[in-house]
Amino acid sequence: MEKFIVNGQRKISGKISAQGSKNGALPILSACVLTNSKVVLHNCPRLSDVYAAIKILEKLGCKALWQEDTLIVDSSGVNNYSIPDDLMREMRSSIVFLGALIGRMGLAEFSAPGGCEIGLRPIDLHVKVMEALGVNIANDNGRITASVKDGLKSCNFVFQFPSVGATENAILAACVSKGTTVLENCAREPEISDLADFLNSCGARIKGAGEGTIVIEGVEGLHGTEYSIIPDRIVASTLLSAATITGGEIEITNIVPSHMRPIIPVFLEMGCKVSVGESWISLKSKDVLNRLKHIVTMPYPGFPTDAQAPIMAVTTIANGTSLFTENIFECRFKHVPELIRFGANIKVEGRMAVVEGVNRLHPATVSAPDLRGGAALIIAALAADGTSEITGITHIDRGYEKIESVLTSIGADVRRK
Repeated sequence: MEKFIVNGQRKISGKISAQGSKNGALPILSACVLTNSKVVLHNCPRLSDVYAAIKILEKLGCKALWQEDTLIVDSSGVNNYSIPDDLMREMRSSIVFLGALIGRMGLAEFSAPGGCEIGLRPIDLHVKVMEALGVNIANDNGRITASVKDGLKSCNFVFQFPSVGATENAILAACVSKGTTVLENCAREPEISDLADFLNSCGARIKGAGEGTIVIEGVEGLHGTEYSIIPDRIVASTLLSAATITGGEIEITNIVPSHMRPIIPVFLEMGCKVSVGESWISLKSKDVLNRLKHIVTMPYPGFPTDAQAPIMAVTTIANGTSLFTENIFECRFKHVPELIRFGANIKVEGRMAVVEGVNRLHPATVSAPDLRGGAALIIAALAADGTSEITGITHIDRGYEKIESVLTSIGADVRRK
């Protein structure tokens, strides 16, 4: 079993390019199922979740070929609508293949998705919007069958909660439905806009993505395209966190600063100097960090739940008391007991965590409980006064491409063993 060895108290300093977005790549990969020819995807990150999505594509009859950070997907040979249980369990967002399969085949068979254990991920919103589009869904002891007769129909649908995955599934199915679909209270994350931009480049007719209401005029089919996936805003926030906790200075290129608007104020509140350009962000930390008054995770454009754990790791050495409220996932404080092993002072009550900053963190042997929690442990280890070991790094590999090499290139001492 692999682990990370981290020698702490090295300042992060340098210039680094952000990787392609994991949360952008996965729905776009599922969208490839809807096309009838080759898709060329630039800036596609090499992550275990992406590899899992490719396995699903290949099981469905697609062909995939890497050329450096470009992935070429040929979906002309799609001939299967059933996803095996083991592939569904490999990643949490595998449910997004539902909309694409229904749109292409009129049928889909799958089980409940797997991945990190950060809380329940019910698919009720996915089911409701699919039913509104004319899909029949049956559940036989956890094995789900979806089917549609006479093609998908248009609908007007209001989401009870702006679910990212359900919004993506609805877009995927509706773009090849009959008529015009209006979706309200949609998720507004940049990855939603990225999916719509990709689909539109394939011939779809989608308006309003990134806003509360999305209007989709159905088309008969989609063609191939060449497209570049957006940069990963969560990886960028993790790198900013690494520089902040080590008192360092960093410039991140190949980024969309507007995607970082909910996150940048957090670093300013901690006392960092932040500059923003057209496609870059720079940060200079300070010796003693300010506390964060109150971080509340919310759907975009609120503070992202995926950035909660890395930011919490930084506040463990801030001056004063920082408060976190987690509104998205009910089990997203699993990193807290591991941070305490570093000497952090954190108390959790339900969906709220109180962090009392300490003067120093000491080295520890810890295990990553999930993807973003694992990133938080790396950040804590970077500040610890000694050598730490982090196991369970398969979680981290789901969302960070060669993070040990990236951090080492800007001054850290991190190696995979």
